[in-house]
Amino acid sequence: MPLSVLYLGGTGVISSACVRASLAIGHEVHVLRRGTAGSRALPAGVIEHRGDVRDEESVRRALGGRAFDVVADFIAFAPTHVTTALDLFGADAGQYVFISSASAYQKPAAILPIRESTPLRNPFFPYSRDKIACEDVLVREYRASGAPVTIVRPSYTYDETLFPMDSGWTVVERMREGRPILLPDGGRPLCTLTHADDFAATFVRLLGDSRTHGESFHITGEEAISWRQAFDAVAIAAGAVADYVSVPSEEIAVVDGGWGEILLGDRAHSSIFDNSKVRSLVPQHAATVAFAEGARRIVDWHDRTPSAQVRDIDRERLMDELIARRLGG
Repeated sequence: MPLSVLYLGGTGVISSACVRASLAIGHEVHVLRRGTAGSRALPAGVIEHRGDVRDEESVRRALGGRAFDVVADFIAFAPTHVTTALDLFGADAGQYVFISSASAYQKPAAILPIRESTPLRNPFFPYSRDKIACEDVLVREYRASGAPVTIVRPSYTYDETLFPMDSGWTVVERMREGRPILLPDGGRPLCTLTHADDFAATFVRLLGDSRTHGESFHITGEEAISWRQAFDAVAIAAGAVADYVSVPSEEIAVVDGGWGEILLGDRAHSSIFDNSKVRSLVPQHAATVAFAEGARRIVDWHDRTPSAQVRDIDRERLMDELIARRLGG
């Protein structure tokens, strides 16, 4: 019998790649989602269920009492979301997999590379603190009852639709126009950018494995590059030469708290990872898409998709103000 896997979400950058990878290795794949507006189309072979995961009765009606070998939750962002999922699926699922975030790790990390034993602490980014709180719920549940829970932490995972740097297409347009590019902290921190297909190929092989119960894993690429190198890869893919202006993350945070949270809570700190734990269960874990190739795919997809070529005018105005300030204009 194939492994039956229910994806909560299933149409995002990471989850859609995992749905495809599950199908490829013979899983019986189910997706629970509210609707189709703005969502990616599900591939052939997926069994779709319409329901709102924040409404327990809606979920029960949608699933009709069906039990699954695995429930993979890509849309839990607060402790209440996790407790609801455990109420709905904990008794019937052979495994509940919570998608956390590598941004939950200590910022800045005292020791590199980051391992699963690295403390979880992020005083800068509420999103990360909420993910940590979700993990705390699951750890307590595992310790109390032995619930078959698994925690997985992605980091900077992208596909052709998503630039891993802030402001995305706006940056490409500015590069092509020869306008200066705001580069937080001069692009010095190291990052690990992971293609969604590489993440998914490893993720699906953790499903149904009882050795993962009560454990946490990050799944990332193996290539550590600086943020400047990442911007350079995009510039090369766009056929442009970038003119950078370095602005400290702290200065950005003063004028834009939301952007500052992302930078100070994650991107302003080097993040490189030791994947030996996940490789101990999935020996074939590998990064097959270097970011130079990933950047080429991103720019090519956007060039072919006019609807995705959206400039963030407000962010661009802010970037111009910060650049002018740094240049003394």
